[in-house]
Amino acid sequence: MSYKRFAWLLPLSLGLGYTLDASAAGWDEKYYNPMPAENDVVLPMPCDGSMVFRKVFIPVTGPLDDYPISIGQDGAEYGYVEQTRPTFIAGSFTAAKGDKSRYYLLAKYEMSELQYAALTETTCPTASTKMRLPQVSISWVQAVDAADKYNLWLRKNAADTLPKEDGALGFLRLPTETEWEFAARGGLAVSAAEFRDTRYPMPDGLNAYEWFAGSQSSNGKLQLTGLQKPNPLGLHDMLGNADEMMFEPFRLNKLDRQHGQAGGYVVRGGNYLTAQADLRTAQRKEESYYNADGQVKNKTTGLRLALVSPTLTSRERVASIESSWKKLGTGANATAAPGTAQALSSLASGVEDKALKEKLQALETQLRASNQQQEETRDQAIRASLNLGAFLCTKMLDDGQYVDFLQKNYALNCEAAEKDPSCDMRKGKLDEQKDRLHKLSRYYASSLVESGTLYGQPLLEAQVPVMEEIISRNKQLQDLKPYLRTHWANQKTFLQKQKIDTDAWLKSCKSVTQ
Repeated sequence: MSYKRFAWLLPLSLGLGYTLDASAAGWDEKYYNPMPAENDVVLPMPCDGSMVFRKVFIPVTGPLDDYPISIGQDGAEYGYVEQTRPTFIAGSFTAAKGDKSRYYLLAKYEMSELQYAALTETTCPTASTKMRLPQVSISWVQAVDAADKYNLWLRKNAADTLPKEDGALGFLRLPTETEWEFAARGGLAVSAAEFRDTRYPMPDGLNAYEWFAGSQSSNGKLQLTGLQKPNPLGLHDMLGNADEMMFEPFRLNKLDRQHGQAGGYVVRGGNYLTAQADLRTAQRKEESYYNADGQVKNKTTGLRLALVSPTLTSRERVASIESSWKKLGTGANATAAPGTAQALSSLASGVEDKALKEKLQALETQLRASNQQQEETRDQAIRASLNLGAFLCTKMLDDGQYVDFLQKNYALNCEAAEKDPSCDMRKGKLDEQKDRLHKLSRYYASSLVESGTLYGQPLLEAQVPVMEEIISRNKQLQDLKPYLRTHWANQKTFLQKQKIDTDAWLKSCKSVTQ
């Protein structure tokens, strides 16, 4: 299917209350994707334009599954706005077959003047480098309207390019704060420690990645999109250059939760006038939708679109979600006998007194919520134990190979007829490393047995694919995957045979190949 508009075509009515001229030539890639990368997702736009997106993966599979993260930043100065708080995130779309994840998409660049004009002007703009500047000085209402126009155009002209979830077409909107911050921090492409840092990892220094105030950076001017290096997810200008509007209204922070009052809209990321010291992922501020003159528009504020899907996509999906929801916090997914929550539910169903029935049902709901929170915390602890086991397995490989090397050298130089003068030193070094390896093997065995005994095979097994997905999405951790599988094989053998075999576990880790 072609989305090009040729010069001889009549103006194309989009059915949106305006007409776009069909005479514009197609855009060169440099105007909408100046830094192409592997796995870019490109959607067509009016005027033979395009917008590029990046997939943001979440290690969950079911429609009711979500992933716990912390957003914000600790610190007394801006605690009422930015204090760290727990939240959860989930993807909209099912990943490729075999992947244990879901994903949403976020625009690779801030929306440019060229893209905004293609969506909102009555005639197609002429593509130029200058029009790669982020579109600023528009209101939140205008940003939402641009997304609406894009959605309607895609559905009429290029519906087959939109991703689907359970048969339902995806749609574009402004990102939520959680979606934006998870991606801005680097998502699964960074380690847990890097995710919680002030900014995502920048090996070449801040100046190479983001625009901020000062002559050494933006010099007080808005910059073209895509000039700097991307963050670990391949997203450009997430911090600095133009502030970015969020979908939801602003709320203050009350330590581990948000305040009850909803105000104006949220703006994230900082801009080209933000001081270098103030440029941080947690930065957030409130902007009013309106002032005395009408809709608020700022020369520093633009937008970046997210591509997501509806949640309740079909009757079958609703039934699946309902079934999963009824099991939350009841212990129904565990191997143990029915728990207190289920007992309360049965008790409430047999009570005729309305007031007592409502109290029992409320108590059941509270208990289920508490159980659910404990289960989520438990699953995090299980993933941490699997991660530790995989790491210790790599350490046993390295230390084991080093001991083998020392042993071989000792045999060559000290077990022959003529001994090397350094044999005493070699023997001491060999014994020292053997002792270290022995202690490491015992620690590995202790960790394996303790976590196996504490959690049991079903709970551990459920988190192995989640941990594999987390590792596979992080280039720095991808080499850990075979060690995770080896560790899980060792742990599963122990759980099935209840035999502690430190030597066999050491041998298996030493046998791992990439």
